[in-house]
Amino acid sequence: MLWGVDFSGADDGGRAKIRIARRERVDPERPVEILPPSTRAELRARILASRDEPGTHLWRIDAPVGLPIATLEAHGLVGGWLESAEWMRRFGSARAWRSGVRATSRREPRRACDLAFGTPMAPMNLRVFKQTWTLICELLLPLAEAGVRIEPLWTGSPGGRVVVAEGCPASILRLKGWPQRGYKAAGEAPRARRAEVLEALRGEGLVVPPRLAAAALDDPEGDLLDALLLVTDPSCGPPPAAAGIEGWVY
Repeated sequence: MLWGVDFSGADDGGRAKIRIARRERVDPERPVEILPPSTRAELRARILASRDEPGTHLWRIDAPVGLPIATLEAHGLVGGWLESAEWMRRFGSARAWRSGVRATSRREPRRACDLAFGTPMAPMNLRVFKQTWTLICELLLPLAEAGVRIEPLWTGSPGGRVVVAEGCPASILRLKGWPQRGYKAAGEAPRARRAEVLEALRGEGLVVPPRLAAAALDDPEGDLLDALLLVTDPSCGPPPAAAGIEGWVY
């Protein structure tokens, strides 16, 4: 089962903003589904619940799962992902964490995966830092503590069938040569661009039912389309050594 999550770091817990797509790869003719809008707490509960469902589950979430090595080294963090995640959580909030990082350095280095896949922003960037902190502290840390595997940073419990990884809709569009810009806005031109991407997804074998397709076309923020992009088949070679510290995009 492939799960695609358009994530939110909003202060209200992401209520009515997090969109989750689900695609069953065993039966390619089965239509893609979109779950009701979720909060981060509901998303965490849903991931944990998938451990009790048949088969294997890959969750791809569009937010940074780790920090650049340069940032970790600047703060003396040498013990791996769990140490850095616990350090982030001790700040108590996304804004306090970013302030603490910037007190040491205002640089925003990019990770190896950011450079390899052309992700839009560094994890500490003003537009994405809330997503970085809330994903790592409110979602990934509790999941890791419950034994869920965080690829490629945390192995989880032996034999676990649930894996959480980072995905990036912009990187998927770039790698496939599909329209990368102009689909997130109101108006006829952005709607036409969303229709173009939706047609490309169908060409990849996604069965998108008419009601879902209409909702994706009518969504000016592109959240539904991003969730659908994250249930395309992942394709990526073996990650470099840095990925075991910073994370990787799948």
